[in-house]
Order: sequence, then structure tokens, then C-alpha cells
Amino acid sequence: MALPLRALISFFLLIFVIGVLLPDNVHAWKADEHHHARRGRSWSHPKKPKHHRPKFKPGPWIDAHATFYEGGSGTFGGACGYDDVVNKGYGLETVALSEALFNKGESCGSCYELKCANDSKWCKPGSLHVTATNHCPPNYYQSAENGGWCNPPRHHFDIAKPVFTQIADYTAGIVPVQYRRVPCQKKGGIRFTITGNPYYNEVSVWNVAGAGDVVSLQVKGNKNLKWTQMKREWGQKWVTDAKLVGESLTFRVRASDGRYSTAWHVAPKNWQFGQTFEGKNFK
Repeated sequence: MALPLRALISFFLLIFVIGVLLPDNVHAWKADEHHHARRGRSWSHPKKPKHHRPKFKPGPWIDAHATFYEGGSGTFGGACGYDDVVNKGYGLETVALSEALFNKGESCGSCYELKCANDSKWCKPGSLHVTATNHCPPNYYQSAENGGWCNPPRHHFDIAKPVFTQIADYTAGIVPVQYRRVPCQKKGGIRFTITGNPYYNEVSVWNVAGAGDVVSLQVKGNKNLKWTQMKREWGQKWVTDAKLVGESLTFRVRASDGRYSTAWHVAPKNWQFGQTFEGKNFK
């Protein structure tokens, strides 16, 4: 029995020595292989990362000029598609943006703080918060320094007349101002008004908080309609010829600061043209 016992002891000693003297890279390879195996299992059920973008914050002060224009609640939202700025919650504190700022309608809904500057004769103290709801078109028949105030590349604000006097006197005509982008403060959620017909669906997006503007709108149904990118028709009116009728609709809004807001199944299956639905807003 002594010989088999000595042989058994020798065998275990050999195994121990081999384990001790085994090169580190072999151990590392085994560990790495095990690690990749674990990663392979976890990869099959990935966790979707959450991307939290910061809230929209005020921008820097920039020099510009401002004038005023006549109108009313039914006309101050013309180029952006806001048919009544008071009913839409914007009030009369609105502006028409010059060509350089309007950005082909992408700036509709953005908010600004304005203050009259460097003109003690006409300026009034304080500032004015306004929403971009209209377009001040260029006038290439006049000089940008004399009548063509909204010609590019000028940054110009044509303010609704009822609120212009909060920062300057009417008789000034045109005044130097400073402006900055500010977060939009809204009551309630983002609104989606669906108009058009089954072959040409139009969605108006309004009452957007945060950055205020909309650079992308997608729609999805609960059955056949996959995520579909809508096209900007003009201002904040978006269109698609995809079939929306008969499906519960989800809208996904992207603002210029890169943040998204998704209104899941905000419109029921039996929605009708002309109805407005309310989704989650930006904080």
C-alpha cells in the first residue's frame, strides 16, 4: 500500500507545481474567455441606456434691433401656423423674426428675452419675454440700414404692437435691443392638432416648453404604422401621407436642444380630424 500512496502524493504535488508555474498569460486568457462568455450572455438582453440631456438654459446676450407691427391675436401667428396666439396660450407677447432668425420656420415657438439698449431717449427699463410666432420677411428693394430691417444677415425682432411699449416708445420706430434665448414656460402639455384628410394628414404642434421649437416630429400607430418621420409643411405644421386613420397614435417631438418628448398613444383609435390631443411636455 506504501507505493500507491507515494504515487498518489507525487501526482498531487505535480498538479500543484504545474498550477503555480503556469504562465500568467494563460491564466489571463482563461479569465478573459470567462469574461467574454459573461458579456456574451448579457449582450443578448441589453439594457437600453438612458440619455438625460440638461434642461434648456438661457443663452448669451446678443445685439439686435426691434420695430413693431400692427395686428391681432388671429394674425400674429401667421407664418408659424398658430391661428390664434391668445387661444394657443402665447398671449400677445409675440414677435416676428427676421429672415436670419426665422430659419425657414424651425424657430417657431422659441422664446426670447428682449431689452431696449443704448438709447436713453426711447428706451424703457426692464425686459420683455416673447415667443416667436411669425416671420418678418426681407425687403430687398430697401437697404438693410434703411427700411429693409429684416434683410439677412440682420438679427431683427418685429414686436407685436400691443407689447412694444413695455420696452420702448412707439414714436421711436426702431430701437437697438439686446436679446437672448430663454426657456419657454408653458401650462399643460404639448398639443397636437390633427387636420387634413385620410390621404394627407396635417399635425400642428404647439404649447411646447423648454427650447420651444420643434425640429423633428415622428408618428407611430398601435398596429400597422411603424415610426414615420413627418415633414415640415410650414411653420410648426407637419404632414404625412401615411395611413393614420384607425390607429392609436404616438408622437415623438425633438427640440433644437436635442431633447425628445414622446406622447404615447395620445390619440385613441377613434380620433377625428380637427381634434387636439395633449402629451407630455418638456420640463
